Amino acid sequence: MSFAYSEGNPVEDTSRLHKPPFDTSRLDRLMEEAKLDALLVTSKHSIQYLLGGYRFFFYDYMDAHGLSRYLPFFIYVKGKPLDSGYVGAPMERYEKQLGKFWVSNLDLTNYTSTGYAGAAAEMLKKVGGAKGNVGIEVGFMPIDAYKVLQAKLPDAELVDGTFTLEMLRALKTPAELQILKEASEKVVDSMLAVISRHGPGTTKTQLFEALRQEETARGLKFEYALTNIGTAFNRAPYDKVWEEGETLALDSGGNYKGYIGDLCRMAYTREPDQELVDLLGQVELVQQAARKGLRPGVRGGDIFDWANGALSRCSVRDKMFFSAHGMGIVSHEAPWLMSTAFPRYPAYHAERPLEEGMVISIETELHHTQRGFIKLEDTVAITKDGWEAFGDHGRGWNIAGR
Repeated sequence: MSFAYSEGNPVEDTSRLHKPPFDTSRLDRLMEEAKLDALLVTSKHSIQYLLGGYRFFFYDYMDAHGLSRYLPFFIYVKGKPLDSGYVGAPMERYEKQLGKFWVSNLDLTNYTSTGYAGAAAEMLKKVGGAKGNVGIEVGFMPIDAYKVLQAKLPDAELVDGTFTLEMLRALKTPAELQILKEASEKVVDSMLAVISRHGPGTTKTQLFEALRQEETARGLKFEYALTNIGTAFNRAPYDKVWEEGETLALDSGGNYKGYIGDLCRMAYTREPDQELVDLLGQVELVQQAARKGLRPGVRGGDIFDWANGALSRCSVRDKMFFSAHGMGIVSHEAPWLMSTAFPRYPAYHAERPLEEGMVISIETELHHTQRGFIKLEDTVAITKDGWEAFGDHGRGWNIAGR
């Protein structure tokens, strides 16, 4: 694989070197609490965070290559942030020249999962972290790479460090919050554009593709769209036609600079009748109740107390469902507020205080067998004095073709 240096290439940018883009003191504290001495990080989302937003463009969609796979490693030793390192692929030398790495310990010579793992083990030895408890992301570690680490790090105990890395991302910086705000606004704007240009006679597949195009045009990477028309509760894209007098729910996630905007908005083929206004009004009642008291220091589980209080006043409460979860680089990241979420995880923050910088997705849905699937999903950030909702427009009945 060639990489010719010439006068035509850009001058290597070193302006980011040795400037960690995350709170290293917080990571050290979290590692101390978890009794971790070092970390070998392999998930794309965690590496993205630790490298300040970096993802190698060549493997952005697919890790498989030949008979193996792309498996980058970020190496971190507690208390020694400037000794951190990165193991990647040969073509990442292009990214190095563009100044994408803040770490100077780099090994960009690998092609297979076992090769990446072997290089990571050697780098960990080089920086004095090859003993004690070494955290890995168990769900993101292939067995062949794990066996290489076991063989090359005989003095280390490989333990799961996933929780520590997830907790590190729980508190967003102002820059991260701005990205999430823009992501949310762009997703809602995309939904409203689709609704304004489509109406009865359009299929779910066409709506799905239209939303993909609108999000892409706004600089988002389209991740998914869960769509519901009328009383068809199957949320996959297929040839179901949006008929006159049917509701439409658009629930979509768009990725902007590595962060997810995930919201849901409603549409109808004409001006809604009073029953539809009342039904969406009950969903809105719960959504507003769930956010009204948010601020640093309140118990995470209070969201559900407030929402359940509003649900008890709804005439269709037996058909309504409320949930809340953390948002950021990953959907359902910290704070973890409910043990019945999908996917399942412990409600770690239900009895703990919320903190400034946490971001929460709040969603209420109504499964009405006569009028259809009705839902709102909002993204709310905990601020110093309370909360701020991102992409908070388009909350009522949006009319097709307008």
